[in-house]
Amino acid sequence: MIEIELDGKKVGIAEGSTVMHAAEKAGTYIPHFCYHKKLSIAANCRMCLVDIEKMPKPMPACATSVTQGMVVRTKTDKAVKAQQSVMEFLLINHPLDCPICDQGGECQLQDLAVGYGGVKSRYEEEKRVVKVKDVGPLISMQEMTRCIHCTRCVRFGQEIAGVMELGMSQRGEHSEIEAFVGQTVDSELSGNMIDICPVGALTSKPFRYSARTWELSRRKSISPHDSTGANLIVQVKNNRVMRVVPFENEAVNECWIADRDRFSYEALNADDRLTKPMIKQGGQWNEVDWKTALEYVAHGLRNIKSEHGASAVGALVSPHSTIEELYLTGALVRGLGSENIDYRLRNAEFDRTQPGARWLGMPIAGLSTLQSVLVVGSSLRKDHPLFAQRIRQAARNGCAVHAVASAAPQWAMPLASATVLPATEWVACLASIAAAVGQEKGVAAPQSAVVTDAALIAAQSLLAGEHKAVLLGNGAAHHPLAAQLLALANWIGEQCGASVGYLTEAANTVGAQLVGALPGLGGLNAGQMLAGGLKATILLNTEPQWDAAAGVATLDALGQSEMVVSLTPFKTNMAFSDVLLPIAPFTETSGSFVNAEGRLQSFHAVVKPLGETRPAWKVLRALADILGLPGFGFDSSLEVLGRALDLPPGATVAAVDTGCLSNANATGDADRLACTEPCVASIYQLDGLVRRAASLQQTADARVTGQTEVAA
Repeated sequence: MIEIELDGKKVGIAEGSTVMHAAEKAGTYIPHFCYHKKLSIAANCRMCLVDIEKMPKPMPACATSVTQGMVVRTKTDKAVKAQQSVMEFLLINHPLDCPICDQGGECQLQDLAVGYGGVKSRYEEEKRVVKVKDVGPLISMQEMTRCIHCTRCVRFGQEIAGVMELGMSQRGEHSEIEAFVGQTVDSELSGNMIDICPVGALTSKPFRYSARTWELSRRKSISPHDSTGANLIVQVKNNRVMRVVPFENEAVNECWIADRDRFSYEALNADDRLTKPMIKQGGQWNEVDWKTALEYVAHGLRNIKSEHGASAVGALVSPHSTIEELYLTGALVRGLGSENIDYRLRNAEFDRTQPGARWLGMPIAGLSTLQSVLVVGSSLRKDHPLFAQRIRQAARNGCAVHAVASAAPQWAMPLASATVLPATEWVACLASIAAAVGQEKGVAAPQSAVVTDAALIAAQSLLAGEHKAVLLGNGAAHHPLAAQLLALANWIGEQCGASVGYLTEAANTVGAQLVGALPGLGGLNAGQMLAGGLKATILLNTEPQWDAAAGVATLDALGQSEMVVSLTPFKTNMAFSDVLLPIAPFTETSGSFVNAEGRLQSFHAVVKPLGETRPAWKVLRALADILGLPGFGFDSSLEVLGRALDLPPGATVAAVDTGCLSNANATGDADRLACTEPCVASIYQLDGLVRRAASLQQTADARVTGQTEVAA
């Protein structure tokens, strides 16, 4: 530790730190633009100039390393005048368009100009003008004349997103930030550039000119998409979601969110939102009141149970649904006497005996400190953008990243090895790595296999170091031989001292397992139900043609059911459904998700339900009451959560009991679909919200996916 004096106070700080770091530790604010705690030092805005004893001129706090006994003053005339001079230069070419700027009210330049700017400009020459640029459907670069060349966006792309899509061309007053060769900004994390821009140069294209920041209410929430469980601030005006930005949580998403977390709110007010219950009669859809709809459903379920038995009733549920919704759906189905419930719509193999909930096997924050990692069956950047970002930081610090995939990994990070094989050969590939580990340690491998050069490289890397992991992606989880992949991964992990885990697909994949959204003894799995095994099917927040491994083949199977009830926020599944019940998306209901690391996170509704939409947990409670099922007398979602996870009254927890989480091998037989390639959703087809977000569907990722599907 080094001790310096900062504005008369002694501050202890680690050797190699900068004056800015010392100021942050001491709680002293130094004005700045280019400095950001998550980015490298650029020192090009010069706003953080401070007075350092024995230095002939002011020095930038962000780029000046501390030394023992250094004396720093941030508020002397020398420092303040230097900062005022920098501000005068920054404002020379800045346009006076604060009244129409989307950044107005939350602009760093605007705030600091009040304290360090003059009341009158001495600059009388013509101001520079930067031409408009189009970099895609998410980021607006219509007013790049506002840019102060802090290069935060450039460094973010290079260091965090892994792709340097923006750069600064030219010199002096001709300098411009632009996407080179006329390309667009296509990173799955690109929206974070909007947040870190200290002026109004980069703004949100979907949000542009729709509201002023002081008109918005800010409410916390949790992302319902991938398994990160990113913390959000949802901004609301007149009971309408207008914008979504990150809420900083260093242990989960740091200060970043993925683009699908940020822009999927557009779907909340899509044209096909379902706002009233609907019943199909004579092939025509009619809107009805809630009482009529629920009594119709209850009557149909009773009749089917009476005629075909309870085993003819089942539920297919989405792992993007909340703990409360999943628990009550399972309780309702089991209350009718059936064990047919499953969330594993994209799986090809279904374990009958699973020892615990499959999970990441380590804290999310631990991904940033890995020294070696083997990732099997994952399009890491697109499946889990924020996990990829953490592993990218580990790779920048020397982590050896190894990949096994069916396509060349485009992860925007250096790879120590990449084995590209059809999914049918992944088991053989892992067996080869296991054999290499056995060869290096002198132990017998679980399967005989030829040791390839890539397998030997991966094995030697996993045997070295302390922090290492074997991670199974969505492709491995949905693989027809998922159990064999897990068994091999566990053997490799045990021999190498590495943690083994699933990246897990959805916001509540772990939670769905914890509350028993799986078939019980004698129950049908998702594959069997989607093959036409039911007479009455309840669909919770899911669209089988998009969410199931069988794809469009599910339409015919579900069309054979005597009754299909869809609990959905949208007018969907209309080809085969008999009843549509409008349930609230995550912004209109309270609930809880359990993310990949087993962290329980609850959230409240941020807006009132649209039209006659109701929270799904209330709909299920009311339906159970009409059916006369006991044990549904809940007055709040918190009570449902307590029952679902067996929590004491009023208890709040940050993590699920680790005894409920296990990646151990299954002990029984498994059912398997007749397919070879695992079903993996592309980045903007993951769930109903991202599928209806207009801006996301205009991105390069969505266009490539669309072309692939049409071609297929």
